Amino acid sequence: MRVDVVTIFPDYLAALDLSLVGKARAAGILDLRVHDLRTWTSDRHRTVDDTPFGGGAGMVMRPDVWGRAIDAVTGRDGGTGADVAPDAGPDDDAAAHPGAPVHLVVPTPSGATFTQRTAEELAREEHLVVACGRYEGIDARVAEHYRAAGVRVSELSIGDYVLNGGEVAALVVIEAVARLLPGVVGNPESLVEESHGAAGLLEYPVYTKPPTWADLTVPDVLLSGHHARIHRWRRDEALRRTAARRPDMVRALEVAALDRHDLEVLAEAGWGVRDGRLEPAGTGDATAAAAPAGEAG
Repeated sequence: MRVDVVTIFPDYLAALDLSLVGKARAAGILDLRVHDLRTWTSDRHRTVDDTPFGGGAGMVMRPDVWGRAIDAVTGRDGGTGADVAPDAGPDDDAAAHPGAPVHLVVPTPSGATFTQRTAEELAREEHLVVACGRYEGIDARVAEHYRAAGVRVSELSIGDYVLNGGEVAALVVIEAVARLLPGVVGNPESLVEESHGAAGLLEYPVYTKPPTWADLTVPDVLLSGHHARIHRWRRDEALRRTAARRPDMVRALEVAALDRHDLEVLAEAGWGVRDGRLEPAGTGDATAAAAPAGEAG
């Protein structure tokens, strides 16, 4: 995968040289390049923003500068009527996979929520371009122009809050995506049971040595060596934790995919089945009774 990040603060992305993402870059698994947006400005002040049409506070990032930058890092003629800046550096060349589809990612608090499913979708792409906005954001015509040109554009939010710019969100998105690429995480099995995985649950509590610390002990079942009981305990704890912390995730669970024991654990946590869906017990006709044996598998 190739990832191009465009920002006015390239040093902000230095963290991508660390840990597993940095190792993936060094190993050639991830072709990650960070570019300074000001490379594509055309005035001596290297201006990237201007006042908003219609008035209001703050500044808006200019579409012409962003158009030149995106066209350059994707190796495409985006129809913006502007050439690549003459001082573009050696890392500002065309895409590593000429002709490969480009997916433009724009972090913004007004975007769709970035989830694990989004990360999985992005991990299947060949070339991502992440546009880090600042101030009041990037002129809306940038996303509109590239969508019209056939580029897939995703405006994404990492949460219901506002940051000073897109760089922090870019770090989140890139790490979440990169760790899903084959060869990045040393033990692929560690991706299977983690929070927000295919099971739709939060991860169970984890423990390591020493078995007793600060008068707290590791649950006996984890020391038993009985793999079936350990698996059952972990799933039970995942169900309890999800019920306590993320009721929205419990509501999203498919009842037919839960076994009798799952439903008993959820009933203890205050959840029952109503019209084929999980609801807090006591809501309407929701019942905390588990399904009869064999009804759900």
